[in-house]
Amino acid sequence: MAYSLCSSPSPLLHERQSLSFCLYSPRKLSPRNFHSNHVSKLSFLSSQPKTSSIQISHVSVQDPVTQETQNENVTESAATRDPDEKSGSSSKSYIWVNPRSPRASQLRKKSYDSRYTTLVKVAESLNSCVASEDEVFKVLESLGGNILEQDAVVVLNNMVNTDTALLALKYFQENSKPKREVILYNVTLKVFRKAKNLDGAEKLFDEMLQKGIKPDNVTFSTMISCARMSYLPEKAVEWFEKMSSFGCDPDDVTYSAMIDAYGRAGNVDMAFSLYDRARTEKWRIDPVTFSTLIKIHGQSGNFDGCLNVYEEMKAIGAKPNLVIFNTLLDAMGRAKRPWQAKKIYQEMITNGFTPSWVTYAALLRAFGRARYGDDCLNVYKEMKEKGIQLNVILYNTVLSMCADVGYTDEAISIFEDLKSSETMPDSWTFSSMITIYSCSGQVSEAEAMLNEMMEAGFEPNLFVLTSLIQCYGKAKRTDDVVRTFNQLLELGISPDERFCGCLLNVMTQTPKEELFKLSACIEKAYPKLGYVVKLLLEADEENEIFKKEASELFDTIGADVRKAYCNCLIDLSVNLDLLDRACELLDLGLAKEVYTDIQSRSPSQWSLNLKGLSLGAALTALHVWINDLSKALESGEEFPPLLGINTGHGKHKYSDKGLAAVFDSHLKELNAPFHEAPDNVGWFLTTKVAAKSWLESRSSSELVTPQSFVDL
Repeated sequence: MAYSLCSSPSPLLHERQSLSFCLYSPRKLSPRNFHSNHVSKLSFLSSQPKTSSIQISHVSVQDPVTQETQNENVTESAATRDPDEKSGSSSKSYIWVNPRSPRASQLRKKSYDSRYTTLVKVAESLNSCVASEDEVFKVLESLGGNILEQDAVVVLNNMVNTDTALLALKYFQENSKPKREVILYNVTLKVFRKAKNLDGAEKLFDEMLQKGIKPDNVTFSTMISCARMSYLPEKAVEWFEKMSSFGCDPDDVTYSAMIDAYGRAGNVDMAFSLYDRARTEKWRIDPVTFSTLIKIHGQSGNFDGCLNVYEEMKAIGAKPNLVIFNTLLDAMGRAKRPWQAKKIYQEMITNGFTPSWVTYAALLRAFGRARYGDDCLNVYKEMKEKGIQLNVILYNTVLSMCADVGYTDEAISIFEDLKSSETMPDSWTFSSMITIYSCSGQVSEAEAMLNEMMEAGFEPNLFVLTSLIQCYGKAKRTDDVVRTFNQLLELGISPDERFCGCLLNVMTQTPKEELFKLSACIEKAYPKLGYVVKLLLEADEENEIFKKEASELFDTIGADVRKAYCNCLIDLSVNLDLLDRACELLDLGLAKEVYTDIQSRSPSQWSLNLKGLSLGAALTALHVWINDLSKALESGEEFPPLLGINTGHGKHKYSDKGLAAVFDSHLKELNAPFHEAPDNVGWFLTTKVAAKSWLESRSSSELVTPQSFVDL
């Protein structure tokens, strides 16, 4: 068994900067070769499975190995390198030494290992001692009078205390006679970088300039990385742009780091310009930079760009870390692409990463926003099983999802979990629970939750009061709806378009004799809407006046509520047996593009698409479609082989009924030959022969409506 006399006991400079304490060749070190030697970690005292060797150059093993010979060119070639640069020895001469021979023992003692260990201990003492000149100098005097520049580099490089590091720098400047003083400043700047103390680093840089010491590439790369580590990307950009004025040219490592800095500083164009150059020139980009690029794409809404960066990263052989996976998951959540979030999560697990709190948070948001109820609950359960604490924001995310998809029992259980934990519910928590109870028609539970909310110090907001009005409307408690509306006004809350839409929706569920109570509320909240409702209720005005006022209403309201308003007004018309008004409103909705593609025709199938319509609007659209089919038959148009009605699939989130269930019954009332497709939920189909036969046999095209409006 042999031992190597090439010793690199420890990395000396932060990140990738290292010092080699081998027997040195006078030839300048190659960065690439040094790195390959350094990372192999061949230690003087570490045994090797095969015959090892001693690296030599101009030094005989028979001659004493002097300290000066070992240290020749070390400070110049290694200590001044960029912290992100790789370096190594290029010597190729080796001899084997028996590790049991006296000569090997002598060489071992003369190696720099023992000296290095002493220097590290001195650095540790300086890190913990009082930051006074007397105390620091006393520790350093233990090194003796012959202090080499390399000794100073080792000590400073192992320090983390910026106060004592400044005093140590002063001592070394006075006692070691450095050949290049910039080296000592660079290593001291790295101490400030470890401490993320950019202000102190900038003061030390100013001191360099005052002493006439010219900064080099390492100086600037250290300042840039210090700014990045201090989360000050604007400062990193500022230091990068200073380099040229000092005659320093950034290398590809620095350029790569600046992709991240420019991206975080908001200069997206510069970040992507450097990234394009990085791909062309094949720079080595660190995972932090890739993460920033993904985040930039995500913030700009370019979610495909996020995935492209991820794929490019894998294509060049760069391995993603946990931060990159978490950033991707967050981006896919905001993109509402839960299926891609699932795929990325599986890749993360396959790569051996353990999900962090950030991972679970991103998954909850991704599945919650997309209403992937079961997936969201599974993530929640896994977090609880692993004892991972949720904050109130994550609890609210899950509860909001439950409110959206109608998971009442699950929401109640989660709310109890929240209260039993150290997490305090906020106003949004209570709002979600009130919404869940309200949509389920659980009036007493909703009122109890409102009281609990107020006892916790939260006043009901517009969202809560809107939910309560919906709850009272379902329960046919019209007076409570009016009382809640007046409470809203007393609190000084201005009704918005969604609140008025909720009032309008409640009217579709209210007995005719009580409609005037709600009409008065709507007129106070939104006079323009109130006037259209008044014309509809009175039903004695000319159609042209009603159409004009309704058209102006749709021109003024927001795009996000237009369909809801139109649905409710048609529903109200159907409830009042005003079928002509219902058809006028449907035509107006089509003209204003509130509804699109309700009817579609292809050579193989004619379809009626009712997804997104309320029951009244869907029945009205069916009535119009049947009339259109009758006209087509009368005019001799050729029917396609198949005719279909698409009501959408699934039950309503707070009801066992949906359009499909209602239409199944209604089509039977009409004796229509449409039958639900067993392999295509929500579709009712018929053949052209059956459709033509039925249309010919119809004695009337009037719409037969159910006796009561079905709650969805």
